[in-house]
Amino acid sequence: MPSPAAYTCSKTFRGYPCCHRQWRHPGHCRFVHGYSRGFTFWFAANQLDACGFVVDFSSLRPLEAQLAAQFDHTFLANADDPLLEHWRALHEAGALDLRVMENVGMEASAALVWEWANALLLERDGGRTCCWKTEARENSRNAACYEAVPPWFQP
Repeated sequence: MPSPAAYTCSKTFRGYPCCHRQWRHPGHCRFVHGYSRGFTFWFAANQLDACGFVVDFSSLRPLEAQLAAQFDHTFLANADDPLLEHWRALHEAGALDLRVMENVGMEASAALVWEWANALLLERDGGRTCCWKTEARENSRNAACYEAVPPWFQP
């Protein structure tokens, strides 16, 4: 998908070690395993702000905090994982920091953080900017992307 606007920029956040499992997978992905996740966001605008930016990267600290709270040293479990009560018990015992998600996969993670970025931008910029693409990376070889233009974006 080409950029929806004249100006674009991107920002990458890295270093979120967490673990998960794809319990439905017939192979080794059904076992608990971990990565140091990273996320790249692509932003767009047709008009730059007063400083000449699409997005002032320093204004993304709330997004960075949200990423850290969800993915930094956490255990991600699907909401329908048959072992969820065991994971909850381990969380209560202090053995892991549980985050329950609809889908812990990288594709779903890319869509989730796209939603977070656009919620922040809509509230702050009122439609001047949007996040039109995200990449969720589990390592240097594997990543998944989500691309969409939010309906409220004013191209």
